[in-house]
Amino acid sequence: MLDASIRNKYTAVIGLEVHAQLLTNSKMYSSDANEYGNMPNTNISVITLAHPGTLPKVNKKAVEYAVKMGIACGSTITRDNHFARKNYFYPDLPKGYQISQDKTPICVGGKIEIKLKDGQERSIGLTRIHMEEDAGKSIHMAEEVDTLIDLNRAGVPLIEIVSEPEIRTSDEAYAYLTEIRKLVRYLEICDGNMEEGSLRCDANISVMLNGAKEFGKKVEVKNMNSIRNVQRAIEHEIERQIIEIEKGNTIVSETRTFDATVGDTHSMRAKEDMNDYRYFPEPDLSPLIITEEYLNEVKAKMPPLPNELYKKFTKQYGLSEYDALVLTDTKEVALYYDELCSLTKNYKAASNWIMGPVKSYLNELTLSIEEFPVKPAQLADLIALIDANKVSFSVASQKIYPELTKGTTKSALEIAEDLNLIQVGDQDFIQQVVDEVLAANPAKVQEYKDGKKGLLGMFMGEVMKKSKGKADPKLASELLAKSLD
Repeated sequence: MLDASIRNKYTAVIGLEVHAQLLTNSKMYSSDANEYGNMPNTNISVITLAHPGTLPKVNKKAVEYAVKMGIACGSTITRDNHFARKNYFYPDLPKGYQISQDKTPICVGGKIEIKLKDGQERSIGLTRIHMEEDAGKSIHMAEEVDTLIDLNRAGVPLIEIVSEPEIRTSDEAYAYLTEIRKLVRYLEICDGNMEEGSLRCDANISVMLNGAKEFGKKVEVKNMNSIRNVQRAIEHEIERQIIEIEKGNTIVSETRTFDATVGDTHSMRAKEDMNDYRYFPEPDLSPLIITEEYLNEVKAKMPPLPNELYKKFTKQYGLSEYDALVLTDTKEVALYYDELCSLTKNYKAASNWIMGPVKSYLNELTLSIEEFPVKPAQLADLIALIDANKVSFSVASQKIYPELTKGTTKSALEIAEDLNLIQVGDQDFIQQVVDEVLAANPAKVQEYKDGKKGLLGMFMGEVMKKSKGKADPKLASELLAKSLD
């Protein structure tokens, strides 16, 4: 472990390159299926296999998804787009080059707003977002010397989101990646699954002495299959580089791989320079022109974004930052809550129901909110019943709510009436129940009068039990205290 005094002498400089596989039906430049989990080498054709004479054609839906991401990030959308061939050898890239964008990325600039655990907010600038195609997959079986190639992934559409080198800590990188994943899921352009490789991240990391004018030599780290592992890899690499510099060694600009089992990085190869890729214009694709009309069409289809909903939940609905963050974690939950708040003014109660009983129900049955059988209007009715003192929260959550989750079309009030659960505010009725409870427990009454005031809760429980939960708790508590004293 690096000594804190040495660590604090250095500033880390981190830039992230995030590849997001787009949820289109077909590949970036062909009509081959874009599906995960199929049998190897079944989503292929002569175009994927780069047979002579075959020609690519741009996937229009992939363009729309790239533009959506750019709009969400506040990027400038490039109107005159050109494609380029990026030349490098991969055994699982049949063409021997990748069709990408070089001089004209579809999105330029923009930013990602992040929130750190300590409440601090930061904007991380973006350099660009460009479109390209994925390579295939090399498979190395245990104890086998041969490499197997699956070309199903070759040609799958990607956007590469490149940050400015403005990230300074592994925590910021974690928050940045979390926000990217949230954004692509809100936009429904990528499922954000790092374990399956549909969202991948390469980290460029360097360190420099505090106050230095020039960045240090950067090292690229690959093969991180979770946001947590990206954080771990960055933390390890920062410490490794500082230790090397403190020893008087020079940092080598290279590509390293992260070993999640032990939490360290290992050298893979020397880092390529940009000129190693030998970009040149793709001769088989004509320029792609983004018109103002098309841009307005895409903007009109944009869903609410997490930051917009977060601000709405904190400012309009008065939620705490924590509650708003939890509720905006997934778009579906956020939209359910937003609809619920259009039907009730008790925004905090609505938040408590979703973060408590609703989430517990979903987690227990491994369901998504779209599969939740209780409609927002039914939950709003249940909240209204509690607010009107017609039922207690415990009765609502233990008796009425379970009935609603059975998929009934009845309202909460109808269920409460059917089960005879409506609270009684009749003072004479409640007083009679109180008197009966006290008469049945003379020894406990004496203990209370002798100073054991904690018994009030026991008496209250007996009153609610005897009244079958129908006694108004507030009135029952008042009458009980008055009778005992």
